[in-house]
Amino acid sequence: MRYIQNPPNPYLKYSSEFLGEPSATKLEIYEETNTKKIITKAFSADFGHRYTVNCYRGCIHACTYCFARQYHEYLGYGAGTDFETKIVVKPNAPTLLRNELKKTRDKMNHLDFSFATDPYLPLEASYELTRKCLEICAEFRVPVGIITKSPLVTRDLDILKKLDVTVFFSIPFSTTEKSKPFELYTPIPDVRFRAMKILTENGIKCGIGIAPIILGYNDSDIPVLLQKARDSGATKAFMSLIHFDTDSIENYFVQRLREKLPTKTDKILNHIRRERDGNLRHKNYHERNSGKTEEWKTAVRLFELNFKRLGFERVQKSEAIEKVLPLQQKLF
Repeated sequence: MRYIQNPPNPYLKYSSEFLGEPSATKLEIYEETNTKKIITKAFSADFGHRYTVNCYRGCIHACTYCFARQYHEYLGYGAGTDFETKIVVKPNAPTLLRNELKKTRDKMNHLDFSFATDPYLPLEASYELTRKCLEICAEFRVPVGIITKSPLVTRDLDILKKLDVTVFFSIPFSTTEKSKPFELYTPIPDVRFRAMKILTENGIKCGIGIAPIILGYNDSDIPVLLQKARDSGATKAFMSLIHFDTDSIENYFVQRLREKLPTKTDKILNHIRRERDGNLRHKNYHERNSGKTEEWKTAVRLFELNFKRLGFERVQKSEAIEKVLPLQQKLF
């Protein structure tokens, strides 16, 4: 068991500290039965406008860099250990989605399954909320985008075949050894590539998201990852620079980094600071996925060279990933 590790929640007036060792962490599942809406309109300078569906909150995968950690603080939880051990399930998500699409289908050009959590976190195996929502999307003929780290998506091949869908697998590290310090309970990279191959062999469009890029750690993996993705049938690809949207995420990332890679921590943090004028956080959304050094420009060129060499396709405007990365527009 792991001990509770959470940065202070900025939305709570009071905080408390354990006297002595904190209690052991255990997985807790909460069902949110009074959910009013399931389609959320999200916007940021680099995401653009997106309509997203999240059947869960929090994520057992426990990626230390995850930008969605901040959304757990809105519930009164912490952005650290709470994010991966206090999971909120929305059991009425399929009913809500059907009711909302009845009213808004003519305005809904695309739905993205992924924003506040992975749509295929392990609980989906029993709850099947993402599956049920995808069935409704197929019924209403709504194009869908999915971003996941889980091979569980292959379970839904029968539904995916009925959809206009692109599945992006987030795979930023080429080996398990590199992945584990940052993706604590995530399926290993090879498992994700195998799942990608299963989908593409069954006619499902797939892509790879090399995100985040941690300069000096995994930027050298870019050619290998793109090659593996192409060999697995992927036709789309994007990359993004590591970023921290809140102090809480930054603090938790640094804390975990010192635990998992103590001898490399300072080197990694200094690389990030060089891209952020000496800070770990970006100043604004415009800088969220843009670096300042020649090292970042080299990583971008490395991605561009291999993207073109391997014949990847541009992400279409109807797909969420182009909105995620204005960088793509600069590359080609």
